[in-house]
Amino acid sequence: MKYYIVAGEASGDLHGSNLMKAIVKQDPTADFRFWGGDLMQEVSGTLVKHYKDRAIMGFIEVIMNLRKVLGMISFCKKDIEQYQPDVVIFIDNSGFNLRIAKWAKVEGFKTHYYISPQVWASRASRVESIKRDVDEMFVILPFEKEFYKKYDYDVHFVGHPLLDAIADRKPADPKKFKSEFGLDERPIISLLPGSRKQEITKMLSVMLSIVDDFPEYQFVIAGAPSQEKAFYETFTKKSAVHFVSNRTYDLLSVSYAALVTSGTATLETALYKVPQVVCYKGSAISYQIIKRIITLKYISLVNLIMDKEVVTELIQNDFNTKRLKAELHKILDEANRATLFLDYYELEQKLGGKGASKNVAKLIIEKIK
Repeated sequence: MKYYIVAGEASGDLHGSNLMKAIVKQDPTADFRFWGGDLMQEVSGTLVKHYKDRAIMGFIEVIMNLRKVLGMISFCKKDIEQYQPDVVIFIDNSGFNLRIAKWAKVEGFKTHYYISPQVWASRASRVESIKRDVDEMFVILPFEKEFYKKYDYDVHFVGHPLLDAIADRKPADPKKFKSEFGLDERPIISLLPGSRKQEITKMLSVMLSIVDDFPEYQFVIAGAPSQEKAFYETFTKKSAVHFVSNRTYDLLSVSYAALVTSGTATLETALYKVPQVVCYKGSAISYQIIKRIITLKYISLVNLIMDKEVVTELIQNDFNTKRLKAELHKILDEANRATLFLDYYELEQKLGGKGASKNVAKLIIEKIK
C-alpha cells in the first residue's frame, strides 16, 4: 500500500521513522512518500521536503513568512493528489497538517493523525473540525483520550513513542563518551536550547550566563541535527562549554542535570531520569498572544501528565540568570533529587508500556484494508 506521511521538526522525523519501520514489518510492500527528515529517509521511500526547510515558530514569524507557508501547503496538496496514496498520515505539526487534512478529507483520501494537536491546551473548538477532517486519531498522552471523549470523539491511546525510542537505545558509556568529546571527570549539566534558530537564540545566552557559577560541573550543549556547529559558536566564544551535535540521547544518558527548553525534550529528559529546569522564552508579542489562548496550568509535558509541578518552569521574564542559577542549585541538592526521581518513575507508569509505533502501524493497516 501507499503511505503519504507529513511530519515536521526533529521529533516528527524520529516518530515518523519508527512508524515507517513498524509499518514495513506488517506491510513489506509499503511504499512511502513523505515530508520529514534524515531518519525517515534512512528507512525507505521518497523525501519530498525536509523539515529544515520549513522551520518557522511563533505567530509573528508565521505571518512574516505567510507567502512561503501558503506555497508549501499548495505544493503538498498537489503532491498528494499526484501520488494518490491509500492513506495520508499526519504527525503532530498541527498548524500545517490540519489545513492539509481538511483538503484531503474533501478529496476522498483516508486521513489518519498520529500525535494529536494540543487542542486540550488552547482553542478546544478545533475538536469539531478535527472530528470532521480526521478519520482516525492516535494519541500518545493518557489524558487525551478522556479529553476527546467529552466531545464524543473516540480516539486511540497507543502509548508514548519515546518509551520505545529510549528503550531501544543502549546508554552511552560515560568514560568513552567523555573521552570522545574531550570532557573531564566532572558531572555533566546538559543544555538543551531547542532546535530552531529563533528559540536557540533566545534560550542559549541565558543558559550560558550561569556557567561560571558552577565550576565543579561541566556544561555541554546538545546541538540539534538541523543546525550547524558554527551557529552555536556565535554564542559560546567566551563560555567554557562543550558541544555535542545530534547525540542528545547519549548526552542525557550520562548527564547529572539539565536545562531544557520546553517541548518534547522535557519528557525525554525525564525518561532518562535527569533532574531538569524547564525554560521558555518567546518574542514579546508572540508570548502575549499565547498567554491569552493557552488555558493550562503548566507548559512542560512532565507537569501536564502528572498534573502537578514536578519540574520548575521558568517562563518568559522568570527565565533570567538569577532564577535559573537558583533553580539549578535546587536540582543539584540530593534531597530534591530523590523526590524528583520518585515522580519520574510515576510518570513513566502513566505513559503506558512500549509499542506505540507497532500499535499505530497495526491500526492504520487495519483501517485502510
